[in-house]
Amino acid sequence: MRTAVVLFNLGGPDSLESVQPFLFNLFSDKAIIRLPGPFRRLLAGIISRRRAPSAIEIYRKLGGSSPLLANTEAQARALEAALGEEYRCFIAMRYWHPRAEATAREVLAWRPDRLVLLPLYPQYSTATTASSLEEWPDLGLPTALVCCWPREPGFIGVIANRVTTALAEHPGARVLFSAHGLPERTVKRGDPYQWQIEATVAAVVARVGRAFDYVVCYQSRVGPLRWIGPYTDAEIMRAGADGVAAIVVPIAFVSEHSETLVELDIDYSHLAERSGVPAYVRLPTVGAEQGFIDGLARLVRNAANGLRSGEGGRICPGEFGCCAFAR
Repeated sequence: MRTAVVLFNLGGPDSLESVQPFLFNLFSDKAIIRLPGPFRRLLAGIISRRRAPSAIEIYRKLGGSSPLLANTEAQARALEAALGEEYRCFIAMRYWHPRAEATAREVLAWRPDRLVLLPLYPQYSTATTASSLEEWPDLGLPTALVCCWPREPGFIGVIANRVTTALAEHPGARVLFSAHGLPERTVKRGDPYQWQIEATVAAVVARVGRAFDYVVCYQSRVGPLRWIGPYTDAEIMRAGADGVAAIVVPIAFVSEHSETLVELDIDYSHLAERSGVPAYVRLPTVGAEQGFIDGLARLVRNAANGLRSGEGGRICPGEFGCCAFAR
């Protein structure tokens, strides 16, 4: 049976000229700005123009474009190799090319018997998985959706092994499990993202198998809204005040992009130095590590038609009304 696997990700600009339109697409998303369409697009235009200069400088540090598509393509090819010849992986980015409509045409041209939708967001959120799925068209094929996989053993195992190695090299260090932030009001509306982040960290800690100093924290906040915390930059400064090394672990990102290569590697590294952190270590994302890819392959093979989490049924507590199963 020919199975098409669609990997969802946010995407990133492929040139400095595409930075502003990428930002416009981002802020035009109703999952990001909750206003009626005309007002949302007007505000998106204002925000994207204002933020473009600073964003261009970020991508200039990366050579003029985001590496996210290339990294996702490497994951797609590795996943195809793990799955076998009856499977083919496609990529649908939310805010830049290839967008869902173009990817859907490629999927139909391959003539699959069934479809598996696999977001590359381990933890479900209305701002990521739900937004990507809303843009994906109905292709009239038997379709399975893996909505989230925050405790997938292959994903957890790769991170836990790296944490164990880093702690052996830096005894007494504090591990900062850093995830992309989310406005507090989004969580209060029932978004399960923060709960699933904490579930991921708990699974990693259990897999490491011994006590160590760690904290869950959040990066990349923007705008005047209050975001979930504690904040990663504040935790780096606290590590400096406490005189302990900091091991930073991207816990929600599976690919390298601007928020790891610039925010964590450059901006926060400089902050750590200024704050007196004895050693600042940033662990890589899981990328195309074989254990992680094998985990994705298990998710695909186990995906039955309809909605499924990485553990089968619903995993979010009942108070999270924005869970995929509730939606």
